[in-house]
Order: sequence, then structure tokens, then C-alpha cells
Amino acid sequence: MELGNFFKLLWKHKNLLIIIPLIAITVSFFLVKNLADKYVSSAQIATGIVDQSRHLLDADPAAASSKEQSIAHEFSNLIEIMKLKTLINQISYQLMLHDLTAKVPFRPASKLFKTMNPAARKHAIEVLSNKFKNMQPLSYYNKDEEGINELLRSMKYDERSLRTDLYIIRDEDSDFITVSYESANPQLSAFVVNVLCSQFIGYYTTTIRKNETDAVNYLAKLLEEKRNALNAKTAQLQEYKIKNGILNLDEQSKSIFDQIMVYNDRKQQAEREIASNTGAIQTINNKFAPKEREYIEASMSKYNQDVISSQDQLHTLTDRYVRSNFNPQLKPAIDSLSNKLTAQINAASDKYIVNPLNGKDDLVKQKLTLEVTRDLAKYSVRAINNALAGLNNKYSRLVPFDATVKTFNFDIDIASKEYLDVLNRYNQTNLQSTFSIKLRQVEPATPDAAEPSKKMLLIILSGIIAFVFCVIVLFGIFFFDDDIKEPADLVKHTNLPLLGHLSTVTGSLDLRKLWDVEHRDKMRLFKELIRSIRFEVDQELRGEKVLGVTSLDSQEGKTVLAISLAYSYSMINKKVLLIDGNFDNPVISNTVQPKVYLEDYLKNNPDNYEQLSNTTNVMGNHGGDVTLLEISDENFIRSKFNELKMKYDIIIIETPPLSSLNKSKEWLLFANKVLTVYEANKGITKLQKDNINYLKSLNGKFAGWVLNKTDPKKDRF
Repeated sequence: MELGNFFKLLWKHKNLLIIIPLIAITVSFFLVKNLADKYVSSAQIATGIVDQSRHLLDADPAAASSKEQSIAHEFSNLIEIMKLKTLINQISYQLMLHDLTAKVPFRPASKLFKTMNPAARKHAIEVLSNKFKNMQPLSYYNKDEEGINELLRSMKYDERSLRTDLYIIRDEDSDFITVSYESANPQLSAFVVNVLCSQFIGYYTTTIRKNETDAVNYLAKLLEEKRNALNAKTAQLQEYKIKNGILNLDEQSKSIFDQIMVYNDRKQQAEREIASNTGAIQTINNKFAPKEREYIEASMSKYNQDVISSQDQLHTLTDRYVRSNFNPQLKPAIDSLSNKLTAQINAASDKYIVNPLNGKDDLVKQKLTLEVTRDLAKYSVRAINNALAGLNNKYSRLVPFDATVKTFNFDIDIASKEYLDVLNRYNQTNLQSTFSIKLRQVEPATPDAAEPSKKMLLIILSGIIAFVFCVIVLFGIFFFDDDIKEPADLVKHTNLPLLGHLSTVTGSLDLRKLWDVEHRDKMRLFKELIRSIRFEVDQELRGEKVLGVTSLDSQEGKTVLAISLAYSYSMINKKVLLIDGNFDNPVISNTVQPKVYLEDYLKNNPDNYEQLSNTTNVMGNHGGDVTLLEISDENFIRSKFNELKMKYDIIIIETPPLSSLNKSKEWLLFANKVLTVYEANKGITKLQKDNINYLKSLNGKFAGWVLNKTDPKKDRF
């Protein structure tokens, strides 16, 4: 399909493209000339969503940013709330109540409205007032309320009618929502908009306030529960500490651990003193002989008793010092007793004279001092071990207490976090409820002047729509039209060559007048096309003489073409033989009444030879249900054709159509070239595609197509 062909189709139907839009324009003119003027009233509602002065307490920038992202959703939610059926019903009730009570209604009374008596009006006012007050819909299952519904529909005050001319939009990126209504009455438009705005603000404020109050009450109750749970956990911990004498486990455990470390240090120091003093005493003992040791012990036994008494006192005092966790108040007494013990040891050394042979009095003094120090260290280790055992027992007792206290502290931490979370949500919700969005109608609707008339626009638009509709319909016809109208279409659909085409001829076709009368212009084109086809056939035959003329289906014009070609060849002084090979429809035989028939000629009758002339002759057939090869065998027919070739310059055979299967193909066995006629303005069927494939399989025997019955207006010479 080419765009140029589509424009040709539009030009062909140009009258249709002019008449139909004119009719649409005329009809639209009479339809819209009596239309009433339209009045539009608008009001604006400030939401406070975008107004930053309403969000000064939004301390969290992240929350403010996230709110910016949800602005579109909030406006969409508000607009959808305004479109609720509940609010539209409120407008319907108010409009109907106005028309029932006012002297001048908004709209002319309907037939149903006029039939209402005073009692019915009073009852309708009561029902509508009650429904408006309670914001309830009218029931379709209640006969009484269904009658009021019918009244609303008759006055076009019902929900569906009101929604048609109601417009609710957000003004670009502003904080305002604009509500508009269009009607034929300016007071009606303003009334509808104002009622909707007031009802919407009241409904939204009541609903939001109730939701906020419910949320605050719920959080307050939840906050009280969390506070009680936290107090209960804290009381349990305090009771456990009092019961087990726990002040501060961390400080207590740290103090005991520090004492254990101090005792361990003292123990290690005492053990070092014991080891060192024992070694020193052993060294001194090794310096004394047995006799000297006996002398010394005998002479000093009396004084040793005082030293031993002082040592016992020193041991007792040292034990008290260790048990008191090394109380500094006992240190002076220990030092005083140690000095006393040293003085007694010195006095014993001075009182008695040591054996002058040995001179070891200092060793005796030193030994006594070391023994006292060793004994004190040993006793200190024993006391320190007892103290360490007591401290370890205390430390071990603190472990289960610590685990239990940590469990209580963990529960208290969780309860505290839950309490603080609920407290934050409560404070936030309470703050938001205090400064929540408050809708207000900043601009009420007022009756306005009539809108500019759209009548001319509607009339022009109707013409444009009608024109576009016609173009679309014609394009659909053009797009889905597979009919072959021009020679190029036939070549494109079949991929086979084309010899020429013939124009449509009106009336009867007289071939003799066609060639004799030159001044007939309507036949001149047909004659020129036949000449062109004759030339192309000559180029295809190239010295061959037998031309088969067939078609895909019957009644496509192959008979006219065969006869016309025969006359055309005779005009250039060719000896022509025209054979009527169509046994099913022998039009040529019935028209010409030939002297020679195929059945007789192919039966080898000598009398038939004399009847064939030397110029133009026609060989007909008697018709009937018979085929060529049923008359005679193939070899004999070929011999007969060879005889005819000797006698004639060209032999034209009109065969049956290819739709007759073998009847046509038997004739094509004896043809040198095949010419196929195809009628224009028809599509190719599936069966014809098989026949086209057969023509392609003739291996160069197919000369080409002749497209018949084309539009003569498209031909130019």
C-alpha cells in the first residue's frame, strides 16, 4: 500500500468528505442553538498542608522532609473525601429542601415535583431534614425513601447528576483546593459549592478530631500501664535488696576484691619473711656446738620465760591487727610490744656472760630476734588465710545476688524504654492534635457571569470529528482492501510479469467497428491497449506460434482478449487461427458459428482440411463434458498442431479457466506461451494462489498477466 493510493481514494470520495461534515455541522447547529448559558462558581479551601507557618513545631527536619514527600498523597486523600457519596448526598438534600421551601426554586419543577401535594411536601421535608442531620443515605429498599430518590433524579439533584458538573482540583503546588460547579443557574452553582465546602470542613474536622482524641486517650491509657509496670519492676528490685541486705553490689564486690588483693600481698610478704628468717636461723644454729648450745639454754632459761610471755602477747595483738583488716590504731601497740621484746632480749644478753671461748653472744641475740620474727610471720599467715577464706565466702555469696539484680535491672531497662517510647508518642500525638490541620474556606462561592459560549466551538468540533471519522473509515477500507486495482498490484501480489492491461468497455464490443472507425474515442484506448499487448506477445513468442489464453476463474474476459488479439494480428496481415478450447462454455463457437470443429478435426477427417481458409479462421467445439485428451491422444494432437503451424502465423487457443483443473492444463501442454487474464477489483483467494504457483512452475512458458476491466480514467497516453 502506498500513501499516494490512499490520497487517490480520498480524492475519489471527496464529495463524501464534504457532505458528511456539512451534515454534522448543520445538525450540531440546531442542537446547540437553544442550549442554555453555563454559570460556573468556585470556592477555595486552605488546607494548611503546605503553609510553613502551621508547622513551626516540627522540630525534626527528617520528619518535615518525609512530610514533603507525602503532600501529594494528603491532597489526594482530601479530594477523595470531598467526593464521598455521603457529602454529595448532603448537597442533594439541601438542594431539594431549598426547592421545597423557597418561592423561587433553582430549577424548573419536574413532572413528579408538580404532582406533590402539601402533605407529601411536608413529609419529604421531614425525611430530608432527618437524613441531612444524621448524614444518612436514602434507602432504595424503602418505598417511601425510594420515592424521594425518584424526586431527586427527576430534578437532577441526585448524586450522579451532581458529579457530572462538579470539579475538585488542587491549584498547582499551592496550599489551596478549588471546588467548582457548572449549571444553568448562577445561584445554584454557588449554593452547591458552598454547601459542599461547609459539609466537607465539618465532616473532616469532626472525623479528624475524633481520631486524634481516640489516639491520645489510647496512648494515655497505654502510658499509665507502662508506668505501673515500670514501678512494679522497681519495687521488686528494692524489696529484694532490702531482704538480702544489698546496698550496692558493685561497690561491695569491689571492696571485697580489693581486701582479698591486700591480704594476698601480706600473705606473700609473710611467707617471704618466714623463708628468709628460717634460713638465717639455720645458719646461726650451725655455728653453735652442742655443748655451747646447752650452756646457753641453761643460763638463759629464766630470762627466756619473759621473752616467751612477750612473744605470746605480740602474737595475740598481731592476730587482732590482721582480723581488724590492719587497723592503724593497733599499730602503735604492736610497735611498743616489739620494742619491749627487743629490750628483754638485749637485757638477757647483757646479764649473762657468754662463754669467753666462743664470743658468740651477738649470734645468740640475733637468733632470738629472728625466731621471734619468724614466729610472728607464721602466725600472720595463718590469720591471713582465715581472713581470705572469710572474704572469699562473702564474694561467692554476692554472685547469685548479682545475677538476680541484673535480671531485675534488665527488666527495668526494657520497661523504662517502653515507657519512654510511649511517652514520646503520647507527647507527639498530643502536640499534633493541638496543632493539627484546620481546614478553612478562604474564598466563598458567589454567583458569577455566564461563561463564554462554546456553541461555535461545538459546531466546528462536530465538523472536524465527522471529517476525521470519514478519513478513518476510508483508511480502514484502504488498509484492509486486498483487491487488485492496478497492474502494479497484480505484479506485487503474484511476483509474475505483466504484459499489459485492458480498460473497461461499456456496451457491446464490435471488433470490426473497433478497427474500421477511427473517430470513436471511447474505443480508441481499448484498441491501443490491444496493440500494446500484441507487441508484448510477439516479444515473448520469439518465432513460436501457439499462444494459450487462460484465466484463474471464469468470466474474467479471456474470450474478449482472445478474439481481440486474433483481429489485431489479422490487421497486420497475419494468418491467424483462433481455437475455442473451452468445452464447458464455448462462447466463441456459439458466436462465430465456425465451419470446423475440434472434435471433427482431431478425428482425422480429410473433409475438414478444405474448410480452413488461408487468412483468419476459427475452430470451434461442440461443448459438453469432455477434455482434449479424451478426443485424441497427445502424439496425434501434436502432429495436428505441427500441421497447423505450417499453415498459420499464429494460433490463439482460448482454454478453460485454471479453476477447471486438468481441462485447462491439457491445452497448455501444446502451447508455446501462456497468457493469463485477471479481472481487476478482486482479491486472490487461497485456491487461486495454488494456480499461481502452477503458473510459476511452467519454467518460462508463462508469458505474463493481462489485467482486465481497469479504470480507463487512470490511463494516460
